[in-house]
Amino acid sequence: MSNWQKTNWRSKPRVQMPEYTDQDALQSVEAQLSKYPPLVFAGEARRLKSQLGAAGRGEAFLLQGGDCAESFEQFSADAIRDTFKVMLQMAMVLTYGAKVPVVKVGRMAGQFAKPRSAPTETVNGVELPSYRGDIINELAFTPGSRIPDPKKMLQAYTQAAATLNLIRAFSTGGYADVHQVHAWTLGFTEGEKAESYREMANRITDTLDFMKAAGVTTETAHTLQSVEFYTSHEGLLLEYEEALTRLDSTSGKWLAGSGHMIWIGDRTRQPDGAHVEFCSGVLNPIGLKCGPTTTAEDLKILMQKLNPANEEGKLTLIARFGAGKAGEHLPRLVKAVKEEGANVTWVCDPMHGNTIKSATGYKTRPFESVLREVRDFFGVHQAEGTIPGGVHFEMTGQDVTECTGGVRDVTEEDLSDRYHTACDPRLNASQSLELAFLVAEEVSKLRTRNESRAAI
Repeated sequence: MSNWQKTNWRSKPRVQMPEYTDQDALQSVEAQLSKYPPLVFAGEARRLKSQLGAAGRGEAFLLQGGDCAESFEQFSADAIRDTFKVMLQMAMVLTYGAKVPVVKVGRMAGQFAKPRSAPTETVNGVELPSYRGDIINELAFTPGSRIPDPKKMLQAYTQAAATLNLIRAFSTGGYADVHQVHAWTLGFTEGEKAESYREMANRITDTLDFMKAAGVTTETAHTLQSVEFYTSHEGLLLEYEEALTRLDSTSGKWLAGSGHMIWIGDRTRQPDGAHVEFCSGVLNPIGLKCGPTTTAEDLKILMQKLNPANEEGKLTLIARFGAGKAGEHLPRLVKAVKEEGANVTWVCDPMHGNTIKSATGYKTRPFESVLREVRDFFGVHQAEGTIPGGVHFEMTGQDVTECTGGVRDVTEEDLSDRYHTACDPRLNASQSLELAFLVAEEVSKLRTRNESRAAI
């Protein structure tokens, strides 16, 4: 949009954003952030857009995962490494199942703000503003902690920069060596309950052995020891997003410098709202969450606003309905995309529609519900003749007990053992890898069916 300016969103209706009481402090922080270097660069965002375009055509597959909300208190190199490690393992399994490159995008280095279902919460008769993520206020249930503090944006920037620095080092410094990643995965399949995944793991071993015998090793092929890894987050706090937006000298377009990809949540996708306005003008790939209340008409308007040139890879539609509901809601949205001839990449988020309250009082997500929604998603695309382009998970590399089920069979009684999330329940390392094996099976079956159909 030639007349788009990064401040345009300020004249639009805004939702899910804090009201800062100290405007002078807010303006000071915005001015400071606007002088800082961008966290990502335009060439990286363009490369990701190209790879997402390939996923939309079925020539790649997106794996997007990471924290529900990054925490200042739990920030550590070990936590970053553990999540990065599990995503590499998941990507290897998915690459084998899909037989296409896996695009790796972390919910990292920027996922600090969270939309909430209510502006306030009440505990023991005391009502306070809701916790909206560490970039805005604090989790502690005290009046002072819940006041939005603009200085937290500076801490978020510093943590995001440090996270990106470490990820870039891991990506190119040998940690991502394909043989090492597979060795970690073999450890997972040694357990008795993971026996069903051992066959695929062994087939991957055979493939790597063949490549080595053919002379394709980490010494001869640089791609076996390094990976491309991108960052993403919900572009919720627009003061932060605007302050890090920069004009790309190569293309003359605006770059949201806070992350390679930003997405619009199900609660902030109003066609005439501030978030859609901001995302309509940046060159980054944009994600759009689609829930049960997304209408075909709204989707058509949003696709036109967010991707007026109908570029491949520009717009990723992230479906999040809940187990058993994709068959009811997804077909009408697929039909709307077909009617418009729109280029989109379809991705399944099986987490956000499957949150329940356990008998022990903890929010959780049953592993079986997550898996069922993934299978429903693939089933709809199989029926519609469209392409399932990827998956989007809230997960961590740490051994938490937040989602029930999986081969280690986390029960509702186990949830209190290691329930560390600041917001929503995440898959742990074992559950994440198990899900990758199961998704790989779905992708492989779909590919086989499509090849059989093409051969007839």
